[in-house]
Amino acid sequence: MRARLGILYLTVFIDLLGFGLVIPILPTYATELGATAFEVGLIAAVYALMNFVFSPLWGTVSDRHGRRPVIAGTVATTAFSFLLLAHADTLWLLFVARTISGIGSANIAASQAYITDVTERSERARALGLIGAAFGLGFIFGPLVGGFVKEHFGMSWVGYTAMCLSLINLLLVWFFLPESIKEKDPHARLEFKPITGVFRALKRAGLRDLFLTSFTYITAFSMMQVTVVLLWEEYYGLSEAQIGYMFAFIGLASAAVQGGLVGKLNRTFGEHRLLVYGSLLMAVGLGSIPFVPVEWFVPLGFLPIVFLALGNGCMMPSLTSLLSQEATEKEQGQVLGTNQSFGSLARVLGPTLGGMLYGWHYVSPYVGGALLMMVTLYVVLAYNRLRKAHPVQ
Repeated sequence: MRARLGILYLTVFIDLLGFGLVIPILPTYATELGATAFEVGLIAAVYALMNFVFSPLWGTVSDRHGRRPVIAGTVATTAFSFLLLAHADTLWLLFVARTISGIGSANIAASQAYITDVTERSERARALGLIGAAFGLGFIFGPLVGGFVKEHFGMSWVGYTAMCLSLINLLLVWFFLPESIKEKDPHARLEFKPITGVFRALKRAGLRDLFLTSFTYITAFSMMQVTVVLLWEEYYGLSEAQIGYMFAFIGLASAAVQGGLVGKLNRTFGEHRLLVYGSLLMAVGLGSIPFVPVEWFVPLGFLPIVFLALGNGCMMPSLTSLLSQEATEKEQGQVLGTNQSFGSLARVLGPTLGGMLYGWHYVSPYVGGALLMMVTLYVVLAYNRLRKAHPVQ
């Protein structure tokens, strides 16, 4: 089992390395092609929108035909999108490339479902936490590699480099990742109705609370992500390089927490209590970001990031683990895919809302995010009461 999980973590890391390699460069490159601020936003939003549309579909397809073919097919789709990116010398081609990339990258639910297939319930939070660690490491090294490649070889080689990483990923999946489903469900219902699926998912009490928790938590976090660069530059005077170091620290802290602490925290407290602690830590981390004194930014500016890393480490693996327990064995991919859809919607809403609030007052996105985490805490407590009265069988 460890060998299979190791290959899966490596494929997720390489996938996120390619993603992190491209993302910091895209806004600048789009403006070089003549994009307005609104068009840059559209190029970013279409990626999340495709994630929303395709995540539940790929999850259900993986329930029906297996995890391995879905993971391999979506990695190949991502490789093709990076090939298009390498030749994207017009805005419309850049838009198409990001649309296809969003379709291919909507495979995280299949990867999460793979883990739930091969791990016991008591080990899932730790195993899923390592997925988060792979995410964090990808975001640490991706921007560094992408910036170096663009500066020395140009944008086309950023696309080629990301494509090569995806092809390496495809080879790993094809030759070394065995199928995880013992009995496939050939009658699993395939639907291409993401909005209908979202509303239907809200009818099941336990799933509803967890989906809403995921949505509000990711919305609050996304409000911070889109505005904190402006805050650090305009109010704290950080240079682009220093902001890059801050994001590297975020990735490093998240990888350390999810890769090293989640298993121990889960064994000590359990997923239900970790959701409560994670909501509180996220609220403190988000709310304190704009109130760090300028003259004490080093070292106090790192404290909110530590709170956010701890909060993320408590929230994300616990949410995914509890969702897998709420779902039957034959609907793991579908349920986890629907959760990714809620996350994608949050990543569309969060940046939009955060940008609006920042324009009103620079403190607003962070105070608003902290308040939204209090709403998240309320939903978490309601879920815990429900499961205390009616445990999952």
